This record gives sequence, structure tokens and C-alpha cells, in this order.
Amino acid sequence: MSEIVTLDDVRDAAKRLDGVAHRTPVLTSTTLNNLVGAEVFLKCENFQRMGAFKFRGAYNAISRLGAEQLGRGVAAYSSGNHAQAVALACRLLGATAVILMPEDAPAAKLAATRGYGAEVVTYDRYSQDRVALGEQLAAERGLTLIPPYDHPHVMAGQGTAALELLDEVGALDALVTPVGGGGLIAGCATVAKGLDPNIRVIGVEPDTADDTRRSFAAGERVTTPVSRTIADGLAVPAPGELTFEVNRRLVDEVVLVTDEEIRAAMRLVFERLKIVIEPSAAVGVAALLTGRISAPPRVGVVISGGNVDLARFTELLTA
Repeated sequence: MSEIVTLDDVRDAAKRLDGVAHRTPVLTSTTLNNLVGAEVFLKCENFQRMGAFKFRGAYNAISRLGAEQLGRGVAAYSSGNHAQAVALACRLLGATAVILMPEDAPAAKLAATRGYGAEVVTYDRYSQDRVALGEQLAAERGLTLIPPYDHPHVMAGQGTAALELLDEVGALDALVTPVGGGGLIAGCATVAKGLDPNIRVIGVEPDTADDTRRSFAAGERVTTPVSRTIADGLAVPAPGELTFEVNRRLVDEVVLVTDEEIRAAMRLVFERLKIVIEPSAAVGVAALLTGRISAPPRVGVVISGGNVDLARFTELLTA
């Protein structure tokens, strides 16, 4: 197991998040179980503070900064959920936040990030390198950069979602999570394999944003063009350097789903469980519904977030 992040790191993050992050509900659906042919447990991070799992990692990382670093402020780059998470964590911890966000980020995510008190700087995700821009911004302003996934404390924070899930429902045969930069699945895989080496950890990507699947096949990080997918939170050009090292050792498989399959999963979750989830959060359910994952008897799925506005949600489900 990689030493970049450990089960003890995740347990330590859980203590730091206790009383700050929400312990989100685990929901089930008889209809979903029947369609999949397994018992499916949905860890609903759409009910997390700021509407996504990202709060766990952002708060865990930022809360560890010293008074001088907090006083200078924090920088981040994000398509939306990490942006909101950093903004909220900074507000709670008395720090300022400057966030680099793509010009075409969902309007609701831009508004929410500003609403939490952060300054937003925009860029073109299709022609500019957000990592280079973020590092430049942090250096120019003397800010501490908190990346969205490629950071041990961020990964440890995200892993607390799996720690809670397994604590609540007991042993699982498989754990399924979305894969963007890889921080969520790295933290969750660390927990799952640390508690039970036999559990299968499966990641899901959009078929047009399959940088992690390609990287696994190549045995090294592969960079792809930034894709256009409704799952904007998963549209990254390459897995993180640190997350890839964790995931190549602990993740058993990465499968792909289409935008249309993501829409169908969002629709089913809304109709049967009566909850709103964003496209990136629906990929795990989509993979089960399409049979891309051969579901064993007990499966946990991380529903990563619910940050989608009404107009966009309606558009996606009626397309």
C-alpha cells in the first residue's frame, strides 16, 4: 500500500472533520437493487456541506495550515466543487480565498463560490493550463495553494466518506466511485483496502474523459485533451501525480460511461430516491445500470455531489 496516504491518515482526518463536516446519509432503493441484481448502498455526498465530498478534503488540508499561512490566504483551481469547498473552509477558518475557475464553469458553482466570500479569477480551460496558472497566482500573491486532489491531506479527507460508509453498512464486496483527478478514489481505496484487502475498488469515468483508464493501460500518466462532457467535475486532462501512484496500486478497475447513460442514472436516482445529483455523481450508478460493472452481492457507491441548478438539471433530464 502506498505511503502517500494511509488508513491512519484518513482516521486522523475524520477526527478533524468531526462536528464540522456532515455525516451524510446512506440510501438504498429496491428498484435499483432489482435492476442491478445486487444490494446497492449509496453514500450521498450531495448532502455534504456545500453540496459535495470536496469539503472533506479542503477542510482537512486548510485546517492544518499555520496562522501565518492562513493570514496570507489560500489559492485553488477548480471547475466548481473544490472551489466552493475551499471558499467555505476558508470562511470557517478565517482565511481569504482566491479561486481560479474555468470561464464555462456552471453558473451555480461560480455564484456559490463567490457567495462563500472567495475572489474568482477565470480562465479558458480548453487553451490554458490551470495548474501553471494556479501556481503563478499563488506565487504572485503569496498564497498557499491547495490543489483539488493531488495532495495527501486532501486525499485523506476525501477518504472519510468511505470510512463512514463502511462503518455504517459493514463489509462490502465492491466500492465504486467517480474518477476525475483521482483524489476521491485514492482516499476511498486507501480505506477500503486497508480494512479489507479483498474488496474490489472500481472507478468510473466519462468515455470522453478517460485519462485514468488510459494511464492504467499505459502504466504511466497519460495526458488527454480536455474533454467536453456533462460530467464537468471529471473533465481533467491527466490524473494527479500522487493520486496515480496510490490508485495504480489500489484500484482494481476503471470503467467508462457515456453522457446519455449518465443522464439516465440521474433520472432514475431522482425518480426513485427523490434526490438531485449532478452528472459527475451519477457515473457509478450509470456503470451498474449498464452492466459495465458486474455487481457482486453488496456494492457501495459514492454519490459525489449535487451541485446542479434547476435549469441545468431540467435540461439534462429532458434532453
